Parts: sequence; C-alpha cells; structure tokens
Amino acid sequence: MSPLTRRTLIAGGIASAGVGVLAPATANALAYPFTLGVASGEPAADGFVIWTRLAPSPLNADGLGGMTSAAVTVEWQVAADQRFTQVVRSGTYGATQAWAHSVHVEVAGLQPGREYYYRFRAAGHISPVGRGVTAPAVGTSPELTMLFASCSHYEEGYFTAYRRMAEEHPHLVLHLGDYIYEGGATTTKVRRFAPATEIDGLADYRVRHAQYKTDVDLQAAHAAAPWLVVWDDHEVENNYAGLVRNDSSPAGDFRARRAAAYKAYYEHMPLRSAQVPVAENMQLHRRVRWGDLATFHLLDTRQHRDDQACGDGTKVCADADAPTRTLTGAAQEAWLLDGMRQKLGTWDFLGQQVFFAQKLASADGVRSMDSWDGYSANRGRLQRGWDAAGLRNTVVLTGDVHRSWAANLMNDYTAQDRVVGTELVTTSITSGGDGNAADNGLSSLNPHVKFYKNLRGYVRTRTTPAQVTVDFRFLDKVTTRDYPVRTLQSYAIEAGNPGLQAP
Repeated sequence: MSPLTRRTLIAGGIASAGVGVLAPATANALAYPFTLGVASGEPAADGFVIWTRLAPSPLNADGLGGMTSAAVTVEWQVAADQRFTQVVRSGTYGATQAWAHSVHVEVAGLQPGREYYYRFRAAGHISPVGRGVTAPAVGTSPELTMLFASCSHYEEGYFTAYRRMAEEHPHLVLHLGDYIYEGGATTTKVRRFAPATEIDGLADYRVRHAQYKTDVDLQAAHAAAPWLVVWDDHEVENNYAGLVRNDSSPAGDFRARRAAAYKAYYEHMPLRSAQVPVAENMQLHRRVRWGDLATFHLLDTRQHRDDQACGDGTKVCADADAPTRTLTGAAQEAWLLDGMRQKLGTWDFLGQQVFFAQKLASADGVRSMDSWDGYSANRGRLQRGWDAAGLRNTVVLTGDVHRSWAANLMNDYTAQDRVVGTELVTTSITSGGDGNAADNGLSSLNPHVKFYKNLRGYVRTRTTPAQVTVDFRFLDKVTTRDYPVRTLQSYAIEAGNPGLQAP
C-alpha cells in the first residue's frame, strides 16, 4: 500500500467524474464546513463507512456548529487512486440538523482487501481526503497491521500519539473508549476544555466532541485508516453502570443525559445505521470479520452492566464474586460465546474496555470493582466457554487504565492452572499526563501479569495465521508537542499456544 502524503490528506480537488456540480445558487453559501475532518470505519469485504460533519463554527455553544436548520446535500466520492482519476463510487447524502449535519455513508460494491480514497463536497467546498481499507475476502488471510488506543484526555496532553499512529499507515485502528472526557475545565493543564463546565446535555456533548475533532493530529489518525470504536465511561460519565450514575453532580435526569451522550457519540463516529441510538439505548456490541484471519468481537461493558459491587472503588468485596453479577448482560454474553464458537477466523480479538485478567492489589484480596474483577463469575463463564470450545487463539484487547499491561489469562488464577488466552492493555493517548517510566506495577500476587509501563502511547500488532507480533509503543512526553514514538517491549503470541512469548 502506498503511503499517504500531507498533500493528499489536506488538499486535492474533487474530480468531475461521477459527481454533479452544485447549483450556483447554493455554492459557497456556507463558510468552510469540514473543520472536523473526515473518517472511515466499519470495514467489510465490499466497503466501509465514510464520515464527516458540517460545522463551519464547531465550538458554537448551541452545538449546531454554525449550521442553520436547512438540510444540506453533501456529495461524496470513493476512488481507487489518490488523485481521483479512477472514481469507483459516488453519490449524495442529505445532512440534517436533527443529526448535527453529520454524514454517515455506507459504501458498498468495492473490491476486498485493498485501499481506497474518499472525500466530500458541500456548498462548493471540498473536504480533506481520507484513506479507507476494505477487509480481505473470506477464504484469505493476508497480514493485518492494527493499532489500538484509548483514553485521550484533551487537557492533559497533546495528541502526538494519534499523529504517530497515522504515520504507521495501518490497515485498521481500534479505539477502546474514553475518546472524550466529560469533566469541567481546569487552569492547570496544557489545554482547556470547551465548554468549561462538566457536560451533560446534547449541545455540550456535541461541542466537546467537536473540540476533539478539531485537533489536527486526531484528524490525521482518522484520515489514515478505518477505525473500529467502542466507548467506555467518560463518553457519558465516569464509572457509570447502566442507568446508575457515579454521583449526583451535575443534577438532572441521567436517562436523558445518557441519551444525549449516545446521540452525540454516534454523530461523531464512523458507525453504521445499525448503531443509530434510540433514546438512551444504542446497539454497540458487534462483530467484524477480517477474512479468515481474525474476528473482532467488539464489546460494550458500560450500557448493560450491573452496578459496581460494594460501592465501587478498589477494595475487598465478596459480592464481586456473586454468580448473578454481569458486566456484559446475559444477551451480550451469549452473543459473544455463540460468535466465538463459530470459529470464523484463526484469531478472536475481543475489543473491550476494562482490565480483564485478575489483578490483586494486596494479599487480602483488594481489587478493582469497576474491572472484570468486580464481575468474576461473568469472566469465568466466558473463559470456560471459549476454552471448552477449543479456542486457543483468543486475545483480549483492553484500554481504560492509563498504563500498558500484558497478561496470560487463566481459568484459575489462584492455582495458575494453564493459559487459555492473552490480554494486551494499551496505555492512554494522554490521560495521566507524561507518566513515569520508572514505575513498577508488577507484583508476585499476579504472576500471570508479565508487563507494565507507565508512559503514554498505543499498541501495534501484526497478525498472520501463525502468530501475532505485539509492540508496545511509547512517547516520553505528551505535555510537549511532537515527541517521537519508540518500542520498549515486544511479544509474540503463537497460534495454538496462548500466552506471551519472546518475539
């Protein structure tokens, strides 16, 4: 695949082939509307979603981005080349105020296993160019380069890690949640939130998402490759569980707040129509195939979970082991195991949010109630289920904790009986600031946990039918712009031999 150039991403006129010309009466009726960039996502063998949002004034307090109530016709093109001399699909999309003039085009009819380029035009203005990639055909297993990341606190650092991800030129990016943070602004960080107060209504969530999308490094990462996204808690409120909120501030109807947050999330992500929210609910868990090589099972561990045991926090809590407690909900648990048992690909990647392996903080059993340790019966059923099905290539991909970890998964963590899978945990993009490379989070209480690092960055994986090669990628600072990225630890996971091995 040929690399993208800065010129390709930022410039490029729209070719006439396959695209009509806007009527003179509407041309340039808007100021430049593509301030939030472009994105692709949800790759399939025959296409993907392309996204943008019209927002000439993206930080307007009303959340409408400077748009009027009028619907706008947006033209789109997909081409086989960066110069758009080979336009293969094109059309129009009606962007409406009801959905913040966001655009979600589900492109189909493309060839499997190749890259394409896309762009938009509205009111005479042309968007940046993005790169999309289709999944390989069923029956094929070409190598997959995938990056995964989480936790981008706007105030706590610059998004240089996103820029470095774009420069990797991956086939796929997976974001595991905390894409935005909901809190109020501070005066002690490197940047400041807009709006300044904690967000809780639709206009506020739209403005916060728009502020993130105006970051040029994040725009570059979205334009460079298709994304798969799942949320965690901060897309709504810290540590919420289902419809149980974390605290009572700000006051208000949490059901309405969750509905607003989910709607704004959909409006700003390259998701399919199957994910359109209905009131306070949204179907986020889903499965994406990558030929015969891998199946991505994307989980939602917030919307359907029971409230955290013993009042949340990190503590000793016998109730955390209650057999009825669930993080996924019964329907999602059954959906996951059913999909895994179909053995659709060599590798099963579980894209999810919170620490999966057991991680004790003290010998008397202190553990996090917000992680899978607070829902141990649910975790046990999943591990035993995939183990009983003979699945030996399960890799759990995790975010949330602002540190990098790697662990072997055991059916019995106390007995350390045998390895049934692998967990890879990405650190944050910025959350937690620069971190401290000298920290050591490893403990003899958790011998199955093999790696820890407190720096910011992401994880790169290269997957073949024989193995997954894992590189933990780090930046020394995020409170200063433009630091290089480096690999500080690598592992291999061999097919049929779960657990971490030397590369």
